[in-house]
Order: sequence, then structure tokens, then C-alpha cells
Amino acid sequence: MQRPEWYADGLAFSCTQCGNCCTGPEGAVWFSLEEETAMARHLGLEIEEFRRRCTKKLGRGRSLAERVTEHGHDCVFLDRERIPGKAVCSIYEVRPLQCRTWPWWPENLGSRRAWEATKKRVPCPGMGTGRPHAYQEIRVVRDRQAASPDPAW
Repeated sequence: MQRPEWYADGLAFSCTQCGNCCTGPEGAVWFSLEEETAMARHLGLEIEEFRRRCTKKLGRGRSLAERVTEHGHDCVFLDRERIPGKAVCSIYEVRPLQCRTWPWWPENLGSRRAWEATKKRVPCPGMGTGRPHAYQEIRVVRDRQAASPDPAW
């Protein structure tokens, strides 16, 4: 008999628009070719111009670019000026799956300890607060992230 996930009763999360999940140490935000096309179109850029201005080569794939700020390595699309006191995504409508599925990533949900460590490391004030999300809802998003294609295109 399979044990229920530690979050079988659901988890609370509500984005506070702090931007902490979009900054910090140098990292990677992977995206698919379809997502790249959508982001470029949204910005009115040709693919090559989008790649040159908004991405960086990492290993065998491409990641969204970052810029160094007082907060860390901010995603190139993190906007800290549009709404005073908030950090918002300037391409929210077409952001990559990796961004859309935060904080329901498999590595964050591996155990209660992993969840709590992520909450502190990021730090994410929205984890554990706000609207409760049902287990089934979390699992669908988690599995979608886990099944995302290899960014090495």
C-alpha cells in the first residue's frame, strides 16, 4: 500500500509579489521552443533578437538572462518599478512553465523538510500562507513540471 504524500491535506500558498523566487544566486530559468516563441512575440521581437537580448547559453540549453541588482541575480523580466514595493513579472501572461509552477516543483515537495528548507532559503513569504491548495491541484502542477521537456534543444 502506497503512503499518502506528506501534503495530502493540501498546502497554503499565496504569491506576495516579493520577487524572491525570481532573484538570488545565479540560476537558470528553462523554457521550451513554444515558450520562447510566445515570449518573443509578446515582446515584439524576432527569435534571434529575443535570444540575444533576453537569454543566455547554459550548457546544452538556454535560460532567461539575469541582471545583477542589490537583491541578487534578478530575472531579466523582474520589474521592481511598476508597482511600488512589489516585484512583478513583466511577461506574466507568457512566463515559462518553470515560473508558472512555483512553488509546486517536485524538489520542493519531496518532503516537509524540503518544503520548509525552500521556504527559508528563497525565502518565500507566500509558502504556508494564503489560500489552501488541494492535494490534487498541487499534484497536477507538480507532475506537469516534472514532465517538462529537456531544455537542451
